[in-house]
Amino acid sequence: MPQRTPRVLTHDYDLLVRGAEVLDGTGAPPVRADIAVRDGRIAAIGDLPRRARGEVDARGLVLAPGLIDLHSHADLTLAGAPRAEACLRQGVTTVVTGNCGMSPFPVDPASGAGTLAGLVPDAPPPPVDLDAFAAAVDAARPAVNLAAQVGHGALRTAVLGSALRRASADELGAMRELLARAARQGAFGFSTGLIYAPGSFADAAEVRALAAEAYRHGLLYSTHLRDEGDALLPALTEALDTARATGVRLQISHLKAMGPANHGKVHQALELIDAARAAGADVAADVYPYAASSTRLSSRLPDWALDGGAPALLARLADPARRSRIEAELAAKEGRTFLPKGIVLAAMAPGPYDRFTGTTLHEMALAEGVGGAEAALRVLAGHGGEALIVNHAMAEADVVAVLADPHTAVASDGWELDTSCGGHPHPRHFGTFARVLGAAARGEGPLTLPQAVHRMTGLPAARIGLADRGVLRVGHVADLMAFDPAVVTDRATYERPLRYAAGVVHVLVAGEPVLLDGRLTGSRPGTVLRRTPTSART
Repeated sequence: MPQRTPRVLTHDYDLLVRGAEVLDGTGAPPVRADIAVRDGRIAAIGDLPRRARGEVDARGLVLAPGLIDLHSHADLTLAGAPRAEACLRQGVTTVVTGNCGMSPFPVDPASGAGTLAGLVPDAPPPPVDLDAFAAAVDAARPAVNLAAQVGHGALRTAVLGSALRRASADELGAMRELLARAARQGAFGFSTGLIYAPGSFADAAEVRALAAEAYRHGLLYSTHLRDEGDALLPALTEALDTARATGVRLQISHLKAMGPANHGKVHQALELIDAARAAGADVAADVYPYAASSTRLSSRLPDWALDGGAPALLARLADPARRSRIEAELAAKEGRTFLPKGIVLAAMAPGPYDRFTGTTLHEMALAEGVGGAEAALRVLAGHGGEALIVNHAMAEADVVAVLADPHTAVASDGWELDTSCGGHPHPRHFGTFARVLGAAARGEGPLTLPQAVHRMTGLPAARIGLADRGVLRVGHVADLMAFDPAVVTDRATYERPLRYAAGVVHVLVAGEPVLLDGRLTGSRPGTVLRRTPTSART
């Protein structure tokens, strides 16, 4: 009797995601399809009857590329909170960091000076460059990917310290070389935070020289404008002039208009951006879907008060004459861009006023029997020269207008990745993307659901230069998210911010499930992505 060869079951794919309404990230309408994954990449899209080692049931769900947070500060926190649950609960699989001129690298190896002092208590020593930063993050095994930019504030601090002065030619050359080194190590962009010291100490010529270096290496230039209130339009013009003069690709970070006297200026800002684009500049913006920002309390102060960093500020606050001058200059902004009734104390180091965390600066001022400016100085003097705030100073109509612009990406501007962070943070950390997806799914707001997904996937991928993410195509990395359009929503509020979003059911990073049926799997396959360096333009 002849021997029968045993039947060997083979599998065509590692994983099949079955039966979803697929939004591919381009803005195209949904199609019903299966997605097959092999070796971490998309192997096929369509009606796929073949077998796989595993299957994910996505019937009744919308399947999209993993979301890309184009403006994040998760480089502050990802190594310490590698599960990144706040990201996964919203479907975010890649965070773009180093924004607002702040990045953990580079630093002066001798002094360890960096731009993040006071923002992350008990932080480990900062990494000297992108390679060292990436090694630390990868060692923590994050659940999501990180694409790093290098911050102007970090460059300036590494070379000049925290001095309020113009950079010399040699110092500018040293900053350009550090920027070039970051580009060679795989940075995706260069950012400025011209409203924050020490970035605010730089003149337009310094910024232009560094933007020219970014252009030489093909990097995106992301900028937190020098002013977002009374001088919004001149600040935007400075950024556009930089792009026109250097050819650099320009990203306007979280475009907004701060203070009641400036509400409505975003329409003029969008017109300026449209005109620059029509004239050949590569420029776009991003926005978070909230009418409150979150920032450093010290950013309300004049530059001269911040010369020399936190130690020098604390010395000035201890001197009655100089403290009085700081208070007077801050009080002069009250009612325009300094609004104590709208400033909520979000987080601060332990000290005499931490009991006011979660209350407004106005409420603290009443309790202390002082004015709003003096209350701000008491917080700074009592808590190491810094505190984080949530600042209610924008108009909802302006937020909608920026979001409606077809070139605007959705981004969180967040850094808290876990609700155990404590304090009273901005709800955007936990709700940005679910808020926009939910509104679009319900037919509310200016975006359709395909448009909303595009603003979080294909558009940010194109801006930062992620060629194989952000759009569902065969051969692209299988970063995927599936959500229930009837359920997806933000749950974090200004009053109760420490709540995760609802409605995201499955998340895959490089084809590996990290959220399955609404539960974390424990898998953490994320990594620090590297841009392939290109030959520097001459």
